[in-house]
Amino acid sequence: MSENMFDPDVYYNELQKNVEQIQKITDLKPDVAIVLGSGLDHFVSQLEVEAEISFSELDNFPVSTNKAHKGKFILAKAKGTRLICMSGRIHYYEGYPMRDVVKPIRLMNMLGAKTIIITHSVGAINPFYKVGDFVSVRDHISMFVPSPLVGPNISQLGDDFTDMTNIYDDDINHVLYEIARDNHLKLNQGVMVQSSGRQYESPAETKMLHALGADIVGMSSTCEAIAARHAGMRITEIACITNMAGGLQDVVTDEEVKARAVAVNKGFSALVNGILEFLKDEYDLKLTYKRFKTAEAIIQMEEEENKQSPDN
Repeated sequence: MSENMFDPDVYYNELQKNVEQIQKITDLKPDVAIVLGSGLDHFVSQLEVEAEISFSELDNFPVSTNKAHKGKFILAKAKGTRLICMSGRIHYYEGYPMRDVVKPIRLMNMLGAKTIIITHSVGAINPFYKVGDFVSVRDHISMFVPSPLVGPNISQLGDDFTDMTNIYDDDINHVLYEIARDNHLKLNQGVMVQSSGRQYESPAETKMLHALGADIVGMSSTCEAIAARHAGMRITEIACITNMAGGLQDVVTDEEVKARAVAVNKGFSALVNGILEFLKDEYDLKLTYKRFKTAEAIIQMEEEENKQSPDN
C-alpha cells in the first residue's frame, strides 16, 4: 500500500481478512507470540506444531526478502502454552512502510496473543559487552526510524498516543536473570537502538549512539515493540550479541553475524523455554486463585441463603 494512499480502514480490513484466513487453517488460539530471530531453529524443533502458514499465503501481506528469514507463522504448543511463532521477520530496510513491517505483530495480537517474546541479533555498542552474550532489553531508542504509529490512529488496534514509560515487563526480565544463571549464560540488561539498515553503523555513529545511552544496535525489534505496546501486549525482548558495533572491531560481515546467531541457538532456546515455563506457572497460579475466589463466593452465597431459610 502506497504511503500517500494509506487508508486505515482498508489496512484494518486486510488484517481481519488475514485472521480469517489463518482461522480456516487452524482453530488454535495463541496466548503467546514469539518473534524468532536468526538462529532459533533449535527452539522450533521442540514445538508441537499444529500449522505452518507462509506470509505469501496471506492476502496483502508483506513477504520477507531476506534469505535468512523464512517468513512464516508457526502455530504450536510448548510447555503447556499455545503459541504463534513468527519464523523470520519483515525489516524496514526491505523497503516496506513501517506500518507493514509491524503487520505480523498486529496480526498475532488479533489472533489472541497477549504476551510477546521478541528475539533478535545485535551489535554491541557497550564496550563491556562481549560477542556471545545475551541482553535483556530494558528500554529503547526509536527515533532513528519512522514510528509504526505515524498516521491516523486505528482505534481497533490500540489507543492514540501510546505511553512508552515501561515497555518491557519487569517481572519477566527478573525471571530471565534466574533462567540465564541456571543455564550458565551471560545476560546483560541494556538499551536497544534500531537503525534503518541496510548498512551497519559507522565508528562515528557508534560513538554517538553510546553517548545517547544505547548499549546495543540492530535493524529490527524496536518498531515491533512499539506496535505491541500500542496493542496493550506484555513484552519481553532478548537480544544476542553477534558482533561488536562499527569501530569496535575491524570489519562487520553478514556471514559472521549469521554464524554467531547459529552458535548461540541452544542458549536462546533455553531462555525462551524458561520464559514459557514461568508464564505457564503464573497462569496456573492465577487460575487457581480465580477458582478459589469463585468457590469462596459460592460458599458465602450458600451461607447467606441458609441464614434466610425458614428452617433456621
